[in-house]
Amino acid sequence: MTIKLIVPGMACSACANNITNAVKAVDANAIVDADPQTKFVNVDSQVSETTIKEALIAAGYPPS
Repeated sequence: MTIKLIVPGMACSACANNITNAVKAVDANAIVDADPQTKFVNVDSQVSETTIKEALIAAGYPPS
């Protein structure tokens, strides 16, 4: 399942890396594409969208 999110707080590649790590903490097999320029995060995961959003919020990057 692909989840498309907008993360306004993602400002740089380090932010994108932190977002990727947060998602991989709940699904090690997830494929994450985080683009700081567009603020889009695409996640291909078997974990629910709610779980992904909670992981991002916990990491300090709440999706809008």
